[in-house]
Order: sequence, then structure tokens, then C-alpha cells
Amino acid sequence: MRIAVLGTGMVGRAIAARATELGHEVVVGTRDVAATRDGDWGDWAAGHPGVALAVHADATVGADLVVNATSGDGSLPTLHAAGAENLAGKVLLDIANPLDGSRGFPPTLSVLNDDSLGELIQRTFPRTRVVKALNTLTADLMTHPRQLGGGDHSVFVSGDDAEAKKTVAELLISFGHTDVIDLGDITTARGTEMLMPIWLRLYGRLGTPLFNVKVVR
Repeated sequence: MRIAVLGTGMVGRAIAARATELGHEVVVGTRDVAATRDGDWGDWAAGHPGVALAVHADATVGADLVVNATSGDGSLPTLHAAGAENLAGKVLLDIANPLDGSRGFPPTLSVLNDDSLGELIQRTFPRTRVVKALNTLTADLMTHPRQLGGGDHSVFVSGDDAEAKKTVAELLISFGHTDVIDLGDITTARGTEMLMPIWLRLYGRLGTPLFNVKVVR
């Protein structure tokens, strides 16, 4: 599968590296290729020679699956840069959380209760098949879940398109996830995004991001 990962930070790099390891063709999207290469990208890319780098639109145009691995406030600008036509009809795995750090740490949510970032993205790009997933755990566990409890913990998918959710669930299972729970339509992304306040406080209390929830039923 051809995968475009939008975002060059920790989450984007983790997804790109794991997807490449599993045999997918991966291009990472960035605003400015030269500026990204001038940063610490070069050292990282040297260890991941199969990952290509391109501006957002070029990364997205030929992709089968697009991953939004940007920060919450950067999601819409990045997706607009990728282009509505390039996103039309494609599955968009949205990992971003609408975190607002303007008032210090821990950040608050800029969208909550009766809306979510996932829904906002779906409304803005109605021809794109948005699936919210992986936003409830740290990047290393997104891609290598079995390092914690043998993978015996839960992840969630939310979206309006059943086939799109199936595509994302299959990718998560290939990463090593063993408990993928379909919450329902894209409005259920409100619930997973609103897990962030407790996640951040657990992180502060435990002193490590290597934890996750398990739904026992």
C-alpha cells in the first residue's frame, strides 16, 4: 500500500518507519523539503532509507492511505496544503489531538464535548474517508504495541465509512494491536480525544508514556 504520512515529528516518523518495515511504500509530507532536510531529518532518514520526503501535495497525490500525524492546530492547514482533490476518496487516518498549550502544561482541548477534531476534518473534507485512531497512546506504542503486556491493551477506531475503518484496523493489527474496538461513527472521536486530559495526568504521575488502557469485557 502507498502511504502518505503528513508530519515529520515523533508520531509521523514512528508511523513511517513501521509502515516501511512492513513493506509499504511510504512518503512523508512536509511544508519545506529543504528546511526539513537541514534539520535532524537527515540523521533519522539515514537509518530509514526506504522513506521518501516530499511536500504535502506531492506526498498525498499518489497515496492509497493518508496519515495525519500533525499537531492538532496544524491539521487543517496541512490538509489544505495536501489538497482536497488529492484527499478525495482516500482513507485518512487521523491521529492528531486538539491540544491547546497556550495556557501552559498540561494543555487543554481546543475542541471538545459537542465536536471533535476528527469531525472538523471530516466536515472540511467531506469527500475524504476520515478514521480517528491511535490518538490515545504514545507513538512507540502506536507502532510496537506488544512491548507492553504482550499487546493486551485497547485501541479505538471512529469513522463514518465501514470499509475505511476496516482498512485502518487491518493496518493496526499488522502493527501488532490485538484489541481494536470500533466505536462507531466519526462523532465518537469526541470520546477518544477527551481521553487526553487523563492520559496527560497519568503520564505526569507515572513518569513514562509507555502505558495504555485495556477495556475488559
